Amino acid sequence: MTSRRLVLTRSAALIGAATSGLLLPQLARAQGNKIRVGLMLPYTGTYAQLGVAIENGFRMAIDEQGGKLGGREIEYFKVDDESEPPKGVENANKLVLRDKVDVLIGTVHSGVQMGIQKVARDTGVLSIIPNAGVLAATGGLCAPNVFRASFSNSQPTRALGAPMVKAGHKKAVWITWKYSAGDEAYLGFKEGFLAAGGTIVKEIAVPFPNVEFQAQLTEIAALNPDAVACFFAGGGAVKFMKDYAAAGLKGKIPLYGSGFLTEGVLDAAGAAADGVTTTLHYADGLDNAKNKAFRLAYAKQFKLQPDVYAVQGYDSGQLLVLGANAVKGDLSNKKALYAAMGGATIDSPRGKWKMSKAHNPIQDIYLRRVENGENKVIGVAAKQLVDDGPGCKMT
Repeated sequence: MTSRRLVLTRSAALIGAATSGLLLPQLARAQGNKIRVGLMLPYTGTYAQLGVAIENGFRMAIDEQGGKLGGREIEYFKVDDESEPPKGVENANKLVLRDKVDVLIGTVHSGVQMGIQKVARDTGVLSIIPNAGVLAATGGLCAPNVFRASFSNSQPTRALGAPMVKAGHKKAVWITWKYSAGDEAYLGFKEGFLAAGGTIVKEIAVPFPNVEFQAQLTEIAALNPDAVACFFAGGGAVKFMKDYAAAGLKGKIPLYGSGFLTEGVLDAAGAAADGVTTTLHYADGLDNAKNKAFRLAYAKQFKLQPDVYAVQGYDSGQLLVLGANAVKGDLSNKKALYAAMGGATIDSPRGKWKMSKAHNPIQDIYLRRVENGENKVIGVAAKQLVDDGPGCKMT
């Protein structure tokens, strides 16, 4: 009798709530709505391969959760940002204002990221950066809803100075393209190298995207420093390393750089890259269980070998998963969502990392040397390196 009365009481309560519009519509909305994920990445042009790797890694992390976030289904929306900074705001608005995405994943190019940053700050949409290292995004223009799962432009090169000095290379020439990423990489190198007791003989800036280096290499030969440190990437990195060897500097003046100097270009650079030493937050051969499992699964699923960009996409997905699970899929619970993401420890192929207060990864930076066509890890250049995001004031 008591059991029957309890059932009837509960049934009456449910019917009452339903007729007053308080329960069933809410249940339907909670169960029926999909989380809308926007991917703003380069799918054409120079950085297309990077965009695909990031998306592959991101989807892989979500697939490990059964394709859901906090138990909710996902709907994807994609925009090709074309690595065009002038289109950054417009393209971000397509996802946020037109497609009403709950979270925006992007991007590669720092200039385009500044457009995303403006939209993220203006609208409050959750934004996860899977690559772009521009300092302002987690510095003076930081925001509670913006998280970086990659690196800041000054982070890898800040770790370069101490190993160089330890190797006896106390006088160095710095060379890079004259653009924001090069400028910010130099800030990190200067800070780390001077703090370690080094002296920068000269800073050489090459107009971007010029790949004619002969005049600069002749100047370096005349200066005869202990070592050269640089920031180049992609095709420009290949050309620089080949020209460096052709100028007779290889084997005479050791070459160091941000890890992007040798990342993804070793086949193209060939023997010119042998012996080049770099610092980066990832290396293919990292000896940890997570990396081994990740590389095997990625290669099996995509028939490709993963790189640092795939890892950053994967970690962007892992970060979102941790946040969504903490709020059981209710991304509108922003205070709890951001607290969970900010306090998360990511079990990454690069090694475990967590967020700084400015929402930059606190992570190990590895010392790597090119041997037999691969970036071989020869040590840890900096343990759990923090970028505090100078100028960041969370509001």
